[in-house]
Amino acid sequence: MEKEQEQKISNDDSPESSTAEDKIENQTDIESGSKEKEKKIEISPEEQIKELEDKLTRTFAEMENQRRRFEKEKEDAFDYGGFSFAKEALSLIDNLERSKQVLENDEKLKGTDALKKTLEHLDIIKKDLVSIFSKNNIKPIDCFNKKLDPNFHQAMMEIEDDTKEPGTIIQEIQKGFTIKDRLLRPSLVGVSKKKGNNDQESQENKEKNEDN
Repeated sequence: MEKEQEQKISNDDSPESSTAEDKIENQTDIESGSKEKEKKIEISPEEQIKELEDKLTRTFAEMENQRRRFEKEKEDAFDYGGFSFAKEALSLIDNLERSKQVLENDEKLKGTDALKKTLEHLDIIKKDLVSIFSKNNIKPIDCFNKKLDPNFHQAMMEIEDDTKEPGTIIQEIQKGFTIKDRLLRPSLVGVSKKKGNNDQESQENKEKNEDN
């Protein structure tokens, strides 16, 4: 009997029995650890509401930005949708001006009633065109006796004139136009410069050549 009890005790203390107990304890520790992590990760209702409010705020901000971009694009399309057409239509005024110059320089027509009436009709057509352009916010650029502005003018030549400050527009080769606040076509102009600049430059070049 005593031998059987001793054998039973020895069986209880065997390595296999202790290993099973260790596995159970480890599994219990893992489960308790995961539950603690879940408790830590779990978000309170107040935090969830705050997170949703932040998401809604960002969403509404993005929607508002998109709406503003759409409104801006719509306004630009309305205001400048005919930009290319308007720029091409300016050639009508250019052709009218060229036609007038050709007729005025024709020796056979000078001083005749036919020339006078033709020029009058061309002026009427030009005024009507300018009026139509003006109603659509297409306006000519006023440039005479103004300082050269690269934003609206393009200098094509320099003209000696001591009565004007250098860089003053004294000749208009081709009229420029704007559409609202945007440049449609720059004015091609001639600007003033002081007399004697060419003589001074040629003299300096001559002196340099002599020194060489």
